[in-house]
Amino acid sequence: MQLIRPDINIDFLGKRKIALTFSAIMLLISLALIGIKGLNLGIDFTGGTLVEVRFEKAIPAADIRNAISPAGYEKAVIQEFGSPEEILIRVQNQEGVEASAISTAILDALSDTFGADQVEMRRVEFVGPQVGEELKSSGMWAVIYTLGGILLYVMFRFKLRFALGADAALLHDIIIVVGVFSLLQLEFSLSVVAALLTVLGYSLNDTIVVFDRIRENFVENKKNKHPKDEVEVCNASINQTLSRTLMTSITTLLVVFSLYFFGGEVIHNFAFALLVGIAVGTYSSIFIASPIMLSLEGKFEMSEEELKELEARP
Repeated sequence: MQLIRPDINIDFLGKRKIALTFSAIMLLISLALIGIKGLNLGIDFTGGTLVEVRFEKAIPAADIRNAISPAGYEKAVIQEFGSPEEILIRVQNQEGVEASAISTAILDALSDTFGADQVEMRRVEFVGPQVGEELKSSGMWAVIYTLGGILLYVMFRFKLRFALGADAALLHDIIIVVGVFSLLQLEFSLSVVAALLTVLGYSLNDTIVVFDRIRENFVENKKNKHPKDEVEVCNASINQTLSRTLMTSITTLLVVFSLYFFGGEVIHNFAFALLVGIAVGTYSSIFIASPIMLSLEGKFEMSEEELKELEARP
């Protein structure tokens, strides 16, 4: 299936200054949001108790909050879980109070208000504050180690300036996704960290496809009697891979849209992070990775020997 005609020639890199300026603004806004508003960390990271209950009929969240407020849980996070009758209640841990006591107090308060036969306890989960801090640290280091591993891999397969361009694009994607979560104050949990790592892999795959074509065209260009400059070669390479990039992104987004709308509350934020990440990752593989790599021209110049080495690499 051919979405893009083979002879298409869009001047992507001619707009690289506009794209880089736009991305710089988005990154500054995202970092400002993260610094000022912070993230709505889930109990995976903060520690707390999660209680899942099911009512016989749908109950408004405001009524549920009014019911458990006398027990001291007026700041609880209340949300639907799959259906209007199923509710998740998240509360911060209280010093010296066990999860079983918290869940019992919540169930008693709901039973007193709505009737014992109208509410059923489904699940209770507890995360201690120390475990939450360890998970937060582990999640952060997982992203850092992934970026470091990608840098080494791309540097080995291509060259250092390719690796720096790829890592810059990936860091760009992660910061913007986290910035969106900060803006909307969506719960940031371990499942979102998993989504971020998935976005890293997806965006890297797109970038590697483009870089692979650039590498091939760099080698061929050096053989020409009148070689083109690197900007022309990179632009042609992006256009040659554009059909594949769009097809991959569209089909992946269709799957993720299905997860977002039909997958239920459990994976809602996971799917949303993927939606934002795939859209931003597709943009960065075209407008960020290659321009950053080109901006390093002269700092990491490729000699003819290096080009021959590139051609020989898998």
